[in-house]
Amino acid sequence: MTLRRLTLIVLLMLLVTAVFTACGGAETVTNEAVEEPASEVVGDSGSAPESATGSERSGDTPPDAPGDGRKVEVTRVSAEGIVEEPAAAATGARSDADAVPMVAETESDAPDRAGTSADSASLTLNQNSRLTAGEVDDNAQWDDYLLYLRDYSGAAVMRVDVSERHQIIVQDSQGNPVLGARIGIEANGQEIAALRTHSDGRAYFFPRAYESQADEYTVSVNVNGAVETFAISASSSQREWVVTHPAADQQQIETRLDILFLIDATGSMADEINQLKENIRAISAQIDALPSQPNVRFGMVAYRDRGDEYVARTFDFTPRVEEFAANLDSIYADGGGDYPEDLNEALSRAVHEPEWRVEGTVSLIFLVADAPPHLDYGQQNHYAVAMFEAAERGIKIYPIASSGLDSQGEYIFRQLAQTTGGRFIFLTYGAEGPGSTGTETEFEVSDYTVSSLDALVVKIVEEELAYLQ
Repeated sequence: MTLRRLTLIVLLMLLVTAVFTACGGAETVTNEAVEEPASEVVGDSGSAPESATGSERSGDTPPDAPGDGRKVEVTRVSAEGIVEEPAAAATGARSDADAVPMVAETESDAPDRAGTSADSASLTLNQNSRLTAGEVDDNAQWDDYLLYLRDYSGAAVMRVDVSERHQIIVQDSQGNPVLGARIGIEANGQEIAALRTHSDGRAYFFPRAYESQADEYTVSVNVNGAVETFAISASSSQREWVVTHPAADQQQIETRLDILFLIDATGSMADEINQLKENIRAISAQIDALPSQPNVRFGMVAYRDRGDEYVARTFDFTPRVEEFAANLDSIYADGGGDYPEDLNEALSRAVHEPEWRVEGTVSLIFLVADAPPHLDYGQQNHYAVAMFEAAERGIKIYPIASSGLDSQGEYIFRQLAQTTGGRFIFLTYGAEGPGSTGTETEFEVSDYTVSSLDALVVKIVEEELAYLQ
Protein backbone atom coordinates (compact mmCIF):
# COMPACT_ATOMS: atom_id res chain seq x y z
CA MET A 1 0.00 0.00 0.00
CA THR A 2 1.49 3.33 -1.07
CA LEU A 3 1.77 6.29 1.25
CA ARG A 4 -0.54 8.33 -1.02
CA ARG A 5 -3.23 5.66 -0.74
CA LEU A 6 -2.89 5.53 3.01
CA THR A 7 -3.18 9.32 3.08
CA LEU A 8 -6.40 9.26 1.03
CA ILE A 9 -7.88 6.47 3.18
CA VAL A 10 -7.47 8.50 6.30
CA LEU A 11 -8.68 11.63 4.49
CA LEU A 12 -12.04 10.12 3.58
CA MET A 13 -12.37 8.50 7.01
CA LEU A 14 -11.79 11.83 8.75
CA LEU A 15 -14.07 13.68 6.35
CA VAL A 16 -17.07 11.54 7.15
CA THR A 17 -16.14 11.56 10.82
CA ALA A 18 -16.15 15.33 10.90
CA VAL A 19 -19.32 15.79 8.91
CA PHE A 20 -21.36 13.79 11.34
CA THR A 21 -19.71 14.42 14.68
CA ALA A 22 -20.03 18.17 14.91
CA CYS A 23 -19.84 18.06 18.68
CA GLY A 24 -16.24 17.00 19.19
CA GLY A 25 -13.03 18.99 19.22
CA ALA A 26 -9.48 18.18 18.38
CA GLU A 27 -6.06 19.57 19.06
CA THR A 28 -5.31 22.41 16.69
CA VAL A 29 -2.08 23.15 14.90
CA THR A 30 -1.93 26.78 13.80
CA ASN A 31 0.07 28.00 10.83
CA GLU A 32 2.15 31.09 11.44
CA ALA A 33 0.32 32.76 8.58
CA VAL A 34 -2.92 34.13 10.00
CA GLU A 35 -5.87 34.59 7.69
CA GLU A 36 -6.71 38.24 7.13
CA PRO A 37 -10.17 39.46 6.22
CA ALA A 38 -10.60 40.46 2.60
CA SER A 39 -10.28 44.15 1.87
CA GLU A 40 -13.24 45.61 0.02
CA VAL A 41 -13.85 48.89 -1.87
CA VAL A 42 -16.25 51.47 -0.51
CA GLY A 43 -18.41 52.93 -3.24
CA ASP A 44 -21.48 54.99 -3.83
CA SER A 45 -24.90 53.80 -2.85
CA GLY A 46 -25.88 52.84 -6.40
CA SER A 47 -29.58 52.56 -7.17
CA ALA A 48 -30.54 50.14 -4.42
CA PRO A 49 -33.67 50.77 -2.35
CA GLU A 50 -33.47 51.37 1.37
CA SER A 51 -33.55 47.62 1.96
CA ALA A 52 -30.33 47.12 -0.02
CA THR A 53 -27.31 48.75 1.58
CA GLY A 54 -23.61 48.32 2.06
CA SER A 55 -20.34 48.35 0.17
CA GLU A 56 -17.64 45.82 -0.55
CA ARG A 57 -14.11 47.13 -0.60
CA SER A 58 -12.08 49.26 1.76
CA GLY A 59 -8.37 49.93 1.75
CA ASP A 60 -5.96 49.25 -1.11
CA THR A 61 -7.01 49.06 -4.75
CA PRO A 62 -7.59 45.46 -5.85
CA PRO A 63 -5.39 43.83 -8.47
CA ASP A 64 -6.35 44.22 -12.09
CA ALA A 65 -8.88 41.78 -13.45
CA PRO A 66 -7.32 38.78 -15.22
CA GLY A 67 -7.02 39.75 -18.83
CA ASP A 68 -7.80 36.34 -20.31
CA GLY A 69 -11.09 35.60 -18.53
CA ARG A 70 -13.36 33.39 -20.62
CA LYS A 71 -17.06 34.17 -20.33
CA VAL A 72 -19.36 31.22 -19.77
CA GLU A 73 -23.14 31.19 -20.20
CA VAL A 74 -24.23 29.55 -17.02
CA THR A 75 -28.01 29.64 -17.13
CA ARG A 76 -28.29 26.62 -19.42
CA VAL A 77 -26.61 23.23 -19.68
CA SER A 78 -25.33 24.15 -23.11
CA ALA A 79 -22.01 25.92 -23.51
CA GLU A 80 -23.22 28.72 -25.77
CA GLY A 81 -21.36 31.30 -23.77
CA ILE A 82 -17.91 29.76 -24.12
CA VAL A 83 -15.66 31.95 -26.20
CA GLU A 84 -13.26 29.16 -27.07
CA GLU A 85 -12.58 25.57 -26.15
CA PRO A 86 -9.55 24.90 -23.96
CA ALA A 87 -6.60 22.94 -25.16
CA ALA A 88 -6.47 19.27 -24.31
CA ALA A 89 -5.63 18.72 -20.67
CA ALA A 90 -2.21 17.43 -19.83
CA THR A 91 -2.25 13.79 -18.80
CA GLY A 92 0.04 11.76 -16.64
CA ALA A 93 0.41 8.21 -15.48
CA ARG A 94 -1.33 6.99 -12.39
CA SER A 95 -1.20 3.41 -11.22
CA ASP A 96 -4.73 2.04 -10.95
CA ALA A 97 -3.96 -1.45 -12.23
CA ASP A 98 -3.03 -3.02 -8.92
CA ALA A 99 -6.40 -2.31 -7.23
CA VAL A 100 -8.58 -5.29 -6.28
CA PRO A 101 -12.39 -4.95 -6.38
CA MET A 102 -13.86 -5.07 -2.89
CA VAL A 103 -17.47 -6.05 -3.70
CA ALA A 104 -19.13 -7.12 -6.95
CA GLU A 105 -21.12 -4.16 -8.27
CA THR A 106 -24.85 -4.38 -8.95
CA GLU A 107 -27.35 -1.99 -10.46
CA SER A 108 -29.49 -0.03 -8.01
CA ASP A 109 -32.64 1.93 -8.62
CA ALA A 110 -33.16 5.27 -6.90
CA PRO A 111 -34.12 4.42 -3.32
CA ASP A 112 -37.39 5.20 -1.60
CA ARG A 113 -36.72 8.31 0.47
CA ALA A 114 -39.36 7.62 3.12
CA GLY A 115 -38.39 6.67 6.65
CA THR A 116 -35.69 7.58 9.13
CA SER A 117 -32.51 6.08 10.48
CA ALA A 118 -32.90 3.86 13.57
CA ASP A 119 -29.22 3.69 14.43
CA SER A 120 -28.11 4.55 17.94
CA ALA A 121 -25.96 7.62 18.55
CA SER A 122 -23.71 5.40 20.66
CA LEU A 123 -22.12 3.96 17.52
CA THR A 124 -18.53 5.11 17.06
CA LEU A 125 -16.41 5.64 14.00
CA ASN A 126 -13.34 3.59 13.20
CA GLN A 127 -10.68 6.29 13.55
CA ASN A 128 -7.10 5.08 13.82
CA SER A 129 -5.04 8.09 12.81
CA ARG A 130 -5.07 11.83 12.42
CA LEU A 131 -4.19 14.20 9.59
CA THR A 132 -3.71 17.94 9.48
CA ALA A 133 -5.31 20.10 6.84
CA GLY A 134 -5.62 23.69 5.80
CA GLU A 135 -8.39 25.62 4.17
CA VAL A 136 -8.62 28.63 1.91
CA ASP A 137 -11.73 30.76 1.68
CA ASP A 138 -11.01 32.50 -1.60
CA ASN A 139 -14.07 34.72 -1.23
CA ALA A 140 -12.64 36.06 2.04
CA GLN A 141 -9.08 36.39 0.68
CA TRP A 142 -10.34 38.01 -2.50
CA ASP A 143 -7.28 39.99 -3.59
CA ASP A 144 -5.02 36.97 -3.16
CA TYR A 145 -7.40 34.85 -5.21
CA LEU A 146 -7.47 37.31 -8.11
CA LEU A 147 -3.67 37.33 -8.12
CA TYR A 148 -3.66 33.53 -8.12
CA LEU A 149 -6.01 33.44 -11.13
CA ARG A 150 -3.93 36.03 -12.98
CA ASP A 151 -0.62 34.26 -12.40
CA TYR A 152 -1.75 30.68 -13.12
CA SER A 153 0.27 29.13 -15.95
CA GLY A 154 -0.44 25.41 -15.64
CA ALA A 155 -2.38 23.00 -17.84
CA ALA A 156 -5.62 24.03 -19.57
CA VAL A 157 -8.56 25.13 -17.44
CA MET A 158 -11.92 26.79 -18.11
CA ARG A 159 -11.16 30.40 -17.29
CA VAL A 160 -14.28 32.18 -16.00
CA ASP A 161 -14.05 35.91 -15.30
CA VAL A 162 -15.14 36.39 -11.68
CA SER A 163 -13.10 39.55 -11.15
CA GLU A 164 -16.21 41.68 -10.60
CA ARG A 165 -18.11 40.22 -7.67
CA HIS A 166 -21.33 41.38 -6.06
CA GLN A 167 -22.37 39.89 -2.71
CA ILE A 168 -26.13 39.89 -2.16
CA ILE A 169 -27.14 39.26 1.46
CA VAL A 170 -30.78 38.60 2.38
CA GLN A 171 -31.94 38.97 5.97
CA ASP A 172 -35.14 39.29 7.98
CA SER A 173 -36.21 42.29 10.03
CA GLN A 174 -34.09 41.09 12.96
CA GLY A 175 -30.93 40.79 10.86
CA ASN A 176 -31.05 37.00 10.67
CA PRO A 177 -29.81 35.46 7.40
CA VAL A 178 -32.39 33.93 5.07
CA LEU A 179 -31.72 30.50 3.58
CA GLY A 180 -32.95 29.67 0.10
CA ALA A 181 -34.10 33.08 -1.12
CA ARG A 182 -34.29 33.01 -4.91
CA ILE A 183 -32.41 35.82 -6.62
CA GLY A 184 -33.13 36.55 -10.26
CA ILE A 185 -30.91 38.96 -12.18
CA GLU A 186 -32.00 40.60 -15.43
CA ALA A 187 -29.94 42.39 -18.07
CA ASN A 188 -31.74 44.30 -20.84
CA GLY A 189 -35.05 42.71 -19.87
CA GLN A 190 -33.77 39.12 -19.92
CA GLU A 191 -32.93 36.99 -16.88
CA ILE A 192 -29.27 36.05 -17.15
CA ALA A 193 -28.70 34.51 -13.72
CA ALA A 194 -30.60 32.79 -10.94
CA LEU A 195 -29.10 32.24 -7.49
CA ARG A 196 -30.08 30.86 -4.08
CA THR A 197 -28.87 32.23 -0.77
CA HIS A 198 -26.96 29.86 1.51
CA SER A 199 -27.48 29.42 5.24
CA ASP A 200 -25.57 32.68 5.86
CA GLY A 201 -28.06 34.51 3.63
CA ARG A 202 -25.39 35.21 1.01
CA ALA A 203 -25.18 34.68 -2.75
CA TYR A 204 -22.54 35.78 -5.28
CA PHE A 205 -23.14 37.45 -8.64
CA PHE A 206 -20.32 37.76 -11.21
CA PRO A 207 -21.47 40.03 -14.09
CA ARG A 208 -18.39 39.43 -16.25
CA ALA A 209 -19.00 35.67 -16.27
CA TYR A 210 -22.04 36.15 -18.53
CA GLU A 211 -22.32 36.92 -22.21
CA SER A 212 -25.08 39.48 -21.62
CA GLN A 213 -23.72 42.74 -20.26
CA ALA A 214 -25.80 45.75 -19.24
CA ASP A 215 -25.48 49.29 -17.92
CA GLU A 216 -27.85 48.28 -15.14
CA TYR A 217 -28.94 44.94 -13.68
CA THR A 218 -32.34 44.43 -12.08
CA VAL A 219 -32.22 42.14 -9.05
CA SER A 220 -35.39 40.41 -7.78
CA VAL A 221 -35.31 38.71 -4.38
CA ASN A 222 -38.12 36.21 -3.85
CA VAL A 223 -38.88 35.02 -0.30
CA ASN A 224 -42.05 33.06 0.43
CA GLY A 225 -43.56 34.31 -2.83
CA ALA A 226 -42.99 38.01 -2.07
CA VAL A 227 -40.54 39.89 -4.28
CA GLU A 228 -38.27 42.83 -3.49
CA THR A 229 -36.28 44.47 -6.30
CA PHE A 230 -33.34 46.81 -6.63
CA ALA A 231 -30.86 47.81 -9.33
CA ILE A 232 -27.11 47.38 -9.66
CA SER A 233 -25.53 50.02 -11.86
CA ALA A 234 -22.51 49.00 -13.91
CA SER A 235 -20.93 52.37 -13.06
CA SER A 236 -21.31 51.87 -9.31
CA SER A 237 -18.36 50.81 -7.21
CA GLN A 238 -20.66 49.25 -4.63
CA ARG A 239 -20.12 45.50 -4.34
CA GLU A 240 -22.18 44.43 -1.33
CA TRP A 241 -25.97 44.61 -1.16
CA VAL A 242 -27.94 43.85 2.00
CA VAL A 243 -31.65 43.25 1.44
CA THR A 244 -33.96 43.28 4.47
CA HIS A 245 -36.94 41.31 3.21
CA PRO A 246 -40.31 41.83 4.92
CA ALA A 247 -41.51 38.31 4.04
CA ALA A 248 -38.47 36.66 5.62
CA ASP A 249 -39.87 36.70 9.16
CA GLN A 250 -41.80 33.50 8.40
CA GLN A 251 -38.94 31.29 9.57
CA GLN A 252 -38.78 27.62 8.73
CA ILE A 253 -38.71 25.53 11.92
CA GLU A 254 -37.18 22.33 10.56
CA THR A 255 -33.45 22.20 9.77
CA ARG A 256 -32.99 20.30 6.51
CA LEU A 257 -29.60 19.06 5.34
CA ASP A 258 -28.76 17.29 2.07
CA ILE A 259 -25.22 15.89 1.85
CA LEU A 260 -23.92 14.30 -1.33
CA PHE A 261 -20.62 12.47 -1.60
CA LEU A 262 -19.02 12.87 -5.03
CA ILE A 263 -16.43 10.09 -5.07
CA ASP A 264 -13.79 9.03 -7.56
CA ALA A 265 -14.35 5.25 -7.90
CA THR A 266 -11.32 4.42 -10.04
CA GLY A 267 -8.80 1.77 -9.01
CA SER A 268 -6.66 4.03 -6.85
CA MET A 269 -9.63 4.78 -4.56
CA ALA A 270 -10.41 1.21 -3.36
CA ASP A 271 -9.30 1.73 0.22
CA GLU A 272 -11.18 5.01 0.63
CA ILE A 273 -14.44 3.45 -0.56
CA ASN A 274 -13.99 0.51 1.79
CA GLN A 275 -13.36 2.85 4.72
CA LEU A 276 -16.60 4.71 4.03
CA LYS A 277 -18.47 1.40 3.98
CA GLU A 278 -17.15 0.59 7.44
CA ASN A 279 -18.27 3.92 8.93
CA ILE A 280 -21.58 4.82 7.31
CA ARG A 281 -23.84 3.49 10.10
CA ALA A 282 -21.98 5.38 12.80
CA ILE A 283 -22.05 8.46 10.58
CA SER A 284 -25.83 8.43 10.43
CA ALA A 285 -26.20 7.84 14.16
CA GLN A 286 -23.96 10.74 15.10
CA ILE A 287 -25.56 13.25 12.76
CA ASP A 288 -28.93 12.34 14.29
CA ALA A 289 -27.42 13.38 17.65
CA LEU A 290 -26.40 16.89 16.52
CA PRO A 291 -27.92 19.70 18.64
CA SER A 292 -29.82 21.10 15.65
CA GLN A 293 -31.30 17.64 14.98
CA PRO A 294 -31.30 18.18 11.21
CA ASN A 295 -33.52 16.25 8.86
CA VAL A 296 -30.58 14.80 6.94
CA ARG A 297 -30.42 12.78 3.76
CA PHE A 298 -27.44 11.11 2.09
CA GLY A 299 -26.77 10.88 -1.63
CA MET A 300 -23.86 9.75 -3.76
CA VAL A 301 -22.41 9.98 -7.23
CA ALA A 302 -19.57 7.57 -7.95
CA TYR A 303 -17.58 8.24 -11.09
CA ARG A 304 -14.78 6.83 -13.21
CA ASP A 305 -13.79 7.62 -16.79
CA ARG A 306 -14.70 6.84 -20.38
CA GLY A 307 -13.90 3.27 -21.31
CA ASP A 308 -14.57 2.01 -17.79
CA GLU A 309 -17.61 -0.04 -16.75
CA TYR A 310 -19.47 3.21 -16.20
CA VAL A 311 -18.69 6.92 -16.26
CA ALA A 312 -20.95 8.04 -13.42
CA ARG A 313 -23.56 6.31 -11.27
CA THR A 314 -26.07 8.30 -9.23
CA PHE A 315 -27.77 7.19 -6.01
CA ASP A 316 -30.60 9.49 -4.97
CA PHE A 317 -30.96 10.93 -1.49
CA THR A 318 -32.28 8.76 1.30
CA PRO A 319 -32.68 9.30 5.06
CA ARG A 320 -32.23 5.56 5.67
CA VAL A 321 -28.69 4.62 6.54
CA GLU A 322 -29.21 0.95 5.65
CA GLU A 323 -30.48 1.92 2.23
CA PHE A 324 -27.50 4.23 1.66
CA ALA A 325 -25.12 1.55 2.96
CA ALA A 326 -26.57 -0.95 0.48
CA ASN A 327 -26.00 1.52 -2.35
CA LEU A 328 -22.46 2.08 -1.17
CA ASP A 329 -21.83 -1.67 -1.00
CA SER A 330 -22.60 -1.91 -4.72
CA ILE A 331 -19.65 0.39 -5.50
CA TYR A 332 -16.10 -0.89 -5.84
CA ALA A 333 -12.94 0.74 -7.16
CA ASP A 334 -11.82 -0.18 -10.65
CA GLY A 335 -10.77 1.39 -13.94
CA GLY A 336 -9.02 4.67 -14.49
CA GLY A 337 -5.58 4.37 -16.00
CA ASP A 338 -4.60 7.88 -17.03
CA TYR A 339 -4.48 10.76 -14.56
CA PRO A 340 -7.63 12.84 -15.27
CA GLU A 341 -11.11 11.33 -14.76
CA ASP A 342 -14.55 12.32 -16.06
CA LEU A 343 -15.37 14.69 -13.21
CA ASN A 344 -17.19 16.93 -15.70
CA GLU A 345 -19.93 14.35 -16.29
CA ALA A 346 -20.04 13.38 -12.63
CA LEU A 347 -20.47 16.94 -11.36
CA SER A 348 -23.24 17.63 -13.85
CA ARG A 349 -25.07 14.52 -12.68
CA ALA A 350 -24.49 15.40 -9.03
CA VAL A 351 -26.22 18.74 -9.54
CA HIS A 352 -29.12 17.55 -11.72
CA GLU A 353 -29.97 13.90 -11.09
CA PRO A 354 -30.51 13.61 -7.31
CA GLU A 355 -33.73 15.16 -5.99
CA TRP A 356 -32.23 18.06 -4.05
CA ARG A 357 -34.89 19.63 -1.82
CA VAL A 358 -33.49 23.11 -2.55
CA GLU A 359 -36.18 25.07 -0.69
CA GLY A 360 -35.08 25.83 2.86
CA THR A 361 -32.31 23.23 2.74
CA VAL A 362 -28.59 23.37 3.49
CA SER A 363 -27.14 21.61 0.43
CA LEU A 364 -23.52 20.39 0.41
CA ILE A 365 -21.33 18.41 -1.97
CA PHE A 366 -18.14 16.93 -0.56
CA LEU A 367 -15.88 16.11 -3.50
CA VAL A 368 -13.17 13.58 -2.63
CA ALA A 369 -10.73 13.09 -5.48
CA ASP A 370 -7.07 13.14 -6.41
CA ALA A 371 -7.28 14.11 -10.09
CA PRO A 372 -8.69 16.91 -12.29
CA PRO A 373 -11.37 16.36 -14.94
CA HIS A 374 -10.67 15.55 -18.56
CA LEU A 375 -10.98 18.78 -20.55
CA ASP A 376 -10.32 17.17 -23.93
CA TYR A 377 -13.72 15.46 -24.32
CA GLY A 378 -15.52 18.45 -25.87
CA GLN A 379 -18.31 18.23 -23.31
CA GLN A 380 -21.12 20.75 -23.18
CA ASN A 381 -21.78 19.98 -19.51
CA HIS A 382 -18.31 20.81 -18.27
CA TYR A 383 -17.56 21.91 -14.72
CA ALA A 384 -17.59 25.66 -15.46
CA VAL A 385 -21.27 25.36 -16.36
CA ALA A 386 -22.16 22.89 -13.60
CA MET A 387 -20.67 25.01 -10.81
CA PHE A 388 -22.97 27.93 -11.67
CA GLU A 389 -25.92 25.58 -11.90
CA ALA A 390 -25.01 24.40 -8.39
CA ALA A 391 -25.07 28.04 -7.25
CA GLU A 392 -28.51 28.41 -8.84
CA ARG A 393 -29.73 25.62 -6.53
CA GLY A 394 -27.89 26.90 -3.48
CA ILE A 395 -25.46 23.97 -3.42
CA LYS A 396 -22.04 24.60 -1.89
CA ILE A 397 -19.10 22.51 -3.08
CA TYR A 398 -16.30 21.64 -0.64
CA PRO A 399 -13.46 19.96 -2.56
CA ILE A 400 -10.87 18.12 -0.45
CA ALA A 401 -7.50 17.73 -2.15
CA SER A 402 -4.70 15.35 -1.27
CA SER A 403 -1.04 16.00 -1.93
CA GLY A 404 -1.40 14.02 -5.18
CA LEU A 405 -3.51 16.69 -6.86
CA ASP A 406 -1.59 18.73 -9.44
CA SER A 407 -1.72 22.49 -10.14
CA GLN A 408 -4.45 22.10 -12.75
CA GLY A 409 -6.57 20.20 -10.24
CA GLU A 410 -5.96 22.86 -7.60
CA TYR A 411 -7.13 25.63 -9.95
CA ILE A 412 -10.31 23.74 -10.84
CA PHE A 413 -11.10 22.65 -7.27
CA ARG A 414 -10.70 26.23 -6.09
CA GLN A 415 -13.01 27.46 -8.85
CA LEU A 416 -15.68 24.99 -7.71
CA ALA A 417 -15.39 26.15 -4.11
CA GLN A 418 -15.16 29.91 -4.72
CA THR A 419 -18.01 30.17 -7.19
CA THR A 420 -20.45 28.20 -5.02
CA GLY A 421 -19.42 29.82 -1.72
CA GLY A 422 -17.48 26.83 -0.39
CA ARG A 423 -13.84 26.52 0.63
CA PHE A 424 -10.82 24.71 -0.75
CA ILE A 425 -9.53 22.14 1.75
CA PHE A 426 -6.11 20.50 1.40
CA LEU A 427 -3.91 18.16 3.39
CA THR A 428 -0.81 19.57 5.08
CA TYR A 429 2.28 17.71 6.25
CA GLY A 430 5.47 17.94 8.27
CA ALA A 431 9.14 17.11 7.73
CA GLU A 432 8.35 13.45 6.97
CA GLY A 433 6.24 14.44 3.99
CA PRO A 434 2.63 13.59 3.04
CA GLY A 435 0.88 11.57 5.71
CA SER A 436 2.70 13.27 8.58
CA THR A 437 1.37 16.01 10.84
CA GLY A 438 2.48 19.53 10.01
CA THR A 439 1.73 22.86 8.39
CA GLU A 440 3.40 22.54 4.97
CA THR A 441 1.69 22.25 1.60
CA GLU A 442 2.67 22.28 -2.06
CA PHE A 443 -0.47 24.14 -3.12
CA GLU A 444 -0.39 27.81 -4.10
CA VAL A 445 -1.96 29.10 -0.89
CA SER A 446 -1.00 31.56 1.81
CA ASP A 447 -2.51 33.07 4.96
CA TYR A 448 -4.13 29.83 6.01
CA THR A 449 -4.66 28.20 9.37
CA VAL A 450 -3.98 24.54 10.03
CA SER A 451 -5.85 22.15 12.32
CA SER A 452 -6.66 18.48 12.46
CA LEU A 453 -8.76 17.61 9.44
CA ASP A 454 -11.70 16.38 11.48
CA ALA A 455 -11.78 19.62 13.54
CA LEU A 456 -11.62 21.68 10.35
CA VAL A 457 -14.56 19.95 8.69
CA VAL A 458 -16.49 19.97 11.98
CA LYS A 459 -16.11 23.75 12.00
CA ILE A 460 -17.45 23.99 8.46
CA VAL A 461 -20.51 21.86 9.18
CA GLU A 462 -21.21 23.63 12.46
CA GLU A 463 -21.03 27.00 10.73
CA GLU A 464 -23.46 25.90 8.02
CA LEU A 465 -26.03 24.77 10.58
CA ALA A 466 -25.41 27.47 13.20
CA TYR A 467 -27.05 30.20 11.08
CA LEU A 468 -30.35 28.32 11.32
CA GLN A 469 -30.43 27.92 15.11
